[in-house]
Parts: sequence; structure tokens; C-alpha cells
Amino acid sequence: MRNPLDPAQLNAALHDVHRAGVPGLFAEVRAGDQVWRGAAGVADLATGTPVTADMRHRVGSVTKPFSSAAVLRLVESGEIGLDAPVGRYLPRLVPGERGAAITVRMLIDHTSGLAEYLPYAYPSLKGFPVVADTRPESLDDHRFTRFDPVELIGMGVAAPATGAPGSTPGTYSNTNYLLLGELLRQVTGMPAEEFITRQVIERAGLRDTGFPTDPYVHGPRSRLYESWFGMLEPPREYSVYDLSFVGPAAALVSTVADLNRFFRLLLAGEIVRPSSLAEMRRTVRIVSQESKLIDYGLGLYPIDPDNVSGPGSYWGHGGTVWGGGTLAAIRADGERRLALAVNRQRWNTLDADGRPLPHPIDAALAAFQRVAMYG
Repeated sequence: MRNPLDPAQLNAALHDVHRAGVPGLFAEVRAGDQVWRGAAGVADLATGTPVTADMRHRVGSVTKPFSSAAVLRLVESGEIGLDAPVGRYLPRLVPGERGAAITVRMLIDHTSGLAEYLPYAYPSLKGFPVVADTRPESLDDHRFTRFDPVELIGMGVAAPATGAPGSTPGTYSNTNYLLLGELLRQVTGMPAEEFITRQVIERAGLRDTGFPTDPYVHGPRSRLYESWFGMLEPPREYSVYDLSFVGPAAALVSTVADLNRFFRLLLAGEIVRPSSLAEMRRTVRIVSQESKLIDYGLGLYPIDPDNVSGPGSYWGHGGTVWGGGTLAAIRADGERRLALAVNRQRWNTLDADGRPLPHPIDAALAAFQRVAMYG
């Protein structure tokens, strides 16, 4: 095989991320028939229990490709129009001219102009996206809150629009994906999570992936530690948490092995048709949650090769929850796949102007991605 996996190099790069400040992380890298799995650090700072590569993990917004694929399955069957107005299906949630102007596609690629609901549901985050104006208290307040997605959607719809429907750059907003969840419910008559499970998760043969029904991750798992830009020191644990506030936008639990399998099948045209996959890879410019300008498709985006100093981009999605982070991606040529999970988030502190400062973890993660995807 050209450029085979180097286990020693991968292990060294993974341990560098741990030494840079992540308590524990684990990953799976595949190149053709070659498979490498590795883990570094601890799953529990109190007990010192080591992380292992088979642990289940909250994958955050890596849920979005699953939800997007489920919607596209209904587009393929003619039950939803990709460029149909969302008001046709959900007139009460997005009424009037707005519902007529925003299409299903605009929800999936974040060009709807609908604002993020999170700062309204979590009052201490009301300063978002200016992180210096946020505080982490609401994270504790809502550990066990069971949110109603319709109420959350109402917050996002009522908030000032971030732009005209269809205009670019769009703005990344979880409101879009909660609406997609309600769209799935309206069209199929079943909860979005159930439909995604039947049409995507089971179709892909994923055995350790699913939506939680309580605040716990069941099975082997790591504790999750949140730093909130230096405002939580030491980092606070948020392992037990009700993820109803993100649902089909970011609530999925999976493993690195399952994520690699999913992205292989997705990019091979085995989850959705090749024509749908082509739509997923049609990108527009949006502003990410980190206030960066990125290209974004229908639940997929190309990772900027400059971030990893590699010879080409790769497709995938990243995700965060309170305390946990995930990256899942497949190289553009299909030769390598990476799924990575970390148990600390928002480790960057802020400078005098409120901007996140570079952290050794950032450089170590980029180096690991480079080794994983290009050797």
C-alpha cells in the first residue's frame, strides 16, 4: 500500500495531544484494509482510569451528517423537496414570508438566516458569539433540564435574523437542525431520532451509535471536562447531561469505529444516492460557531488543508458538547479515514480583546490530524 499507516508515529502524535493538556483522547485511523486504534491519557481525573479506543462518546455536531442524510432519504423518495419552502411543511414554526423564503436546503447548509437559540435558552451565554461576554453558569443550571424543541425553535425564529434567506455568508445555527428534526417528525409521523436510527444508523450497520434517552452515556465512556475559555479552572465535569437541548443537531452518542464506518459508507454513496452525496458536497460560505469563514455543504464540509499542512482536503464534520469534542473525516481521495474523540473542550484562554489565544493543544491536534490523514 502507498503510504501505509505508521503505528509508532500515530501513537507518538496522539500522546503529544495528551501532554499538551487533554486529559484523555482516543482515535481510529483506517487506510484501506489497515486499521490503527489508539488511546492516550485518562478517562477519569479522580481515579486515573485510562481511556480506551472502544469507548462510547458524545459526538456533538457530528450528528448533523446523520440528520442531513435522513432528510435526503426523504428527498429521494419524493416526500420532501430539497428546494421547497419550509413553510410548506412547518407553517406554524416558520410562518408567513419567512417560511415561504427559507428552503429545506437553507436549513441544512445554514443559509436560512435563522439565529442560534442557545444564548436565549442559556442566559449566561447571551453574549455569544462574543465569548468574553459569556459565562458558564447556565451549563450547571441545565444539567437535567428537559427542553422542548419547539420552544427552542421559537427562540431562534424570534431572534433577530442573521441575514436574508439564501444570502451568503450564512451563519451556523442549531435552530436549523432542530427544524429539520421537526420536519422529519411531520413528514414521517415518528420522532426524528427514530427515523434517523432506522434510515441511517441501522442502514449503516452501526452497533454502538444512538440517541440518548436519559442524561447518561451507557457503556464504556470517559468523563468530560469543560474549561470554558479559562473561566472554569480546574475544568468542570459535565459527563452526565441532558442533551435534549440539541436533539438531532448534536445529541448522538457513537464510537470512533462506528464513525469511520459511517463516513466510508456515506462517501461511497451507500447511505444516500450518489446524486444526493453530490448535493451534500456542494458548499456555500458560512460563519462557523468559532466566527471563522468556512465552506459548508449539506451536513458536510471540507477541512481546510492549510490547517493540517496536507496535500489536499478531506470531508467530514467536527462536534463539541460540554467537555467533549469529536472529529470524523475521510480524505478526499478516500484512502484514509479518521475519527478522534477528546475529553476536554474550550481550553483556549482569552486575550485582552476577548479573542481565544493559541494553545499547545491546537498545534498538537493539527499535527495528529496531519499524521493520521497523510502520514
